[in-house]
Amino acid sequence: MLDYIEGDLIEVYERNFQKLGKRNADWKFILDVLLLFRPGIIRPRKPYQNLTPFGMYKSHFKIGWRTLLRNKEYAGINIAGLALSITCCILIFVLVKHHLSFDDFHQNKDRIYRVVTEQHRESVSYVNSVPSPLGMVLRENHTYGEKVARMFHDSNAVITFERNGEMQMIKEPDGFAFTESEFFDIFNLPLSKGNIKTALTEPNTAILTERLARKYFGEQNAIGQVITYDNQMSFIITGVLEDLPPTTDIKPEIFVSYSSLAEYNPWLASDDAWGGISSGMYCYTQLRRGVSAAEVEEALQPYVKQHRPESKNVHHYKLQALSDIHFDARYGGAMEKSDIGILIAIGIFLLLTACVNFVNLATAQALKRSKEVGVRKVLGSFRSQLFWQFIFETAIIATVSILIALVAAFAMVPYVNDFFNTQIPVNFLTDGSLVLFIIGLDILITLLAGCYPAFILTGFKPVAALKGKLSMQQLGGFNTRRSLIVVQFAISQVLIIGVIVIMNQMRYTKQAELGFDRESILMVKLGDDSLNTMHVLKNELLRLPGIEKVSVCYAAPASSDSWNNSIRFGNDSEEVSFRTNMKLADSDYISTFDLELLAGRNLTPSDTVREMVVNEAMLQSLGITSYEDALGQMIYANGGSMVGPIVGVVRNFHDRSMHAGISATLITTASTMYSNYAIKINGNSVKATLEEIQQLWEEQYPNKMFEYSFVDDEIAQFYTAEDTLLRGIQFFSFIAIFIGCLGLYGLISFMVSQKTKEVGVRKVMGGGIAHIIWLFGQEFVRLILIAFLIAAPIGWWFMSRWLQDFEFKIQLDLWTFTMAIGASLVIAAVTVGYQVIRAAVVNPAVSLKTE
Repeated sequence: MLDYIEGDLIEVYERNFQKLGKRNADWKFILDVLLLFRPGIIRPRKPYQNLTPFGMYKSHFKIGWRTLLRNKEYAGINIAGLALSITCCILIFVLVKHHLSFDDFHQNKDRIYRVVTEQHRESVSYVNSVPSPLGMVLRENHTYGEKVARMFHDSNAVITFERNGEMQMIKEPDGFAFTESEFFDIFNLPLSKGNIKTALTEPNTAILTERLARKYFGEQNAIGQVITYDNQMSFIITGVLEDLPPTTDIKPEIFVSYSSLAEYNPWLASDDAWGGISSGMYCYTQLRRGVSAAEVEEALQPYVKQHRPESKNVHHYKLQALSDIHFDARYGGAMEKSDIGILIAIGIFLLLTACVNFVNLATAQALKRSKEVGVRKVLGSFRSQLFWQFIFETAIIATVSILIALVAAFAMVPYVNDFFNTQIPVNFLTDGSLVLFIIGLDILITLLAGCYPAFILTGFKPVAALKGKLSMQQLGGFNTRRSLIVVQFAISQVLIIGVIVIMNQMRYTKQAELGFDRESILMVKLGDDSLNTMHVLKNELLRLPGIEKVSVCYAAPASSDSWNNSIRFGNDSEEVSFRTNMKLADSDYISTFDLELLAGRNLTPSDTVREMVVNEAMLQSLGITSYEDALGQMIYANGGSMVGPIVGVVRNFHDRSMHAGISATLITTASTMYSNYAIKINGNSVKATLEEIQQLWEEQYPNKMFEYSFVDDEIAQFYTAEDTLLRGIQFFSFIAIFIGCLGLYGLISFMVSQKTKEVGVRKVMGGGIAHIIWLFGQEFVRLILIAFLIAAPIGWWFMSRWLQDFEFKIQLDLWTFTMAIGASLVIAAVTVGYQVIRAAVVNPAVSLKTE
């Protein structure tokens, strides 16, 4: 009879259940089962041991597929949960791979470094730039660098060019860069036209990417064409670069000869410009083999004392590896490595949640499958054969889920690119590493989700299985399922805690009092350095009815553009050790931004430095406790070239993001340093007033591009990375919670079907609807509370570390965790509510008739 081990055994057994159930002796019971399978009832097939491997796999597939078709709800829930989690895993994989591949295409990437600066005052600040002469010194005085190149990057360049006989003007957000020729020996950025060795050797020459060449000149040959920067400097194009890869932190697409820097900024091009660090002045080096970064850092330290002997702002020049540039936010990196870790952790959480669902539902279905297992064992199937049969069923579900996930991931790539501001190619399936990842994911899910249910299902004793006398422990055990549900809830609650904390911190940063007015204030770029033109336009702007106030200044109170300086105070012969933020502006600055004057008076109108207003942080750093004591004291800034008495003290205001503390700040007049008009607009007529401002500006500067931004938008840019992280966690948290809800729905459906008679008996004995609902609900409430005890300390630890990056931050209070557990209870109640209420209101007569 062992030859008859294939076929629809469950159906055969169910047709004879009444007869088989009456047998008491185990041996007689088994004999009757064997006698049932006589010719004519089932179609005989070859035993497993006589099947080829292909035949065995084919048999496994056919049986597994039929089983899934008979259990459509079970298969649908598992496939939906796994497909969602795998979609997220694939997207997270390509996103992480995209970031990890930044600038890894350069030939000698392991020996390429950027020189950066640590500024040691009362605290340490980090700058990705260096004094412009440092590159020259490193090249000429030392042999550590096989190649050394300097680059000055100027963002938001306005480029003018002629196309088809017409002059056109375009703003390039990524700007352009004055670049030494050796830059292209260090980095693998080949030319498609021109000679890289000679393209930038002459002054006023430029190379640009193929994309910009097409954008500017269409099908015309770009070589020999002329582009003009800000209507000031003209450059002849001598080369065309191949388009920059999307995975590079080299942003400018226009590179001009470094020898032209002297015309653009004589001080910056000087070999003696050690007195300050200009943003965008980079130095790159490709070290010789065997040279360590520490050797170079040590060799560069003497230049600090040599060129800045009296400065309290001690520079430490460090070498930053090319592979770290993208991931070090201290030096302007696009993201932190911890963010990569968060993404990977979320992917793992999502995968675990889906696998937990599978295990829960599979073990909950064990009772239905127990009869099938009993019959198969009676007919001679080995446990190993049954184990691989159930593993194969899991593999079918995992494979179908992956196919659905691939389609979904492919469709979602454009949205991911918009969401995370990336350029992941849509044809990512051609990536060999992704193919290997998907294959590995399929195997991992199959083993992770399938092994435990297969182990449980194949462990039944045939007699107990056929008689239906299996214990709950043999069916996988409530304790096991409880543990898995706790894991699910704990993961969801950790994510919920993270979402709540990040949302609250972002709300705090955007709604906190900054110490100045930021609403409806427009920053318009200056069009001309002429004092007369500047004053004329300011007066014309004040005549517009929608404008309340106007100030001409270097930057807003809180801005990414800052000028940090060292000062001397009073009769001190040495500079102070702390960082001073210079706010250069006219006498209307304080009233325009509504800064609160605590003592003294405002600045008198002037175009040169005469007086100074300081903030509270300045007095605190100087050790002055009385505002009145500070008034009249002299301040010497910018190496003594800016001198004036303190005439006023303003309340502290945030000059940077909430990540940093409030700087010691001074405000003084210096018209040669102004860059913007700060225009306070009446909030009721912003659009109309903006049009009037643009019209007036263009009349004054017909050859200039009108550039503007709102102060609150600039402040929002401080938190771009955090906003992206928040949206990402919100999305993935929703997916994780949804997957968990699918599992809960399937599990409660099983529990309701198992307790149908019990519900009927309880209702007959007087149990009300509320009692029945609590019968099911108490189990989940208990599990949610246990999960919370696990999730709360984990969530607190993760979010405490995340908040450490903020100088000004919210406190992790009890309300945050109360909201997390409350959300979990609501989500669970909504998920299981329908099934539970339907079971509670059903007629007990119907429940008692259920088999």
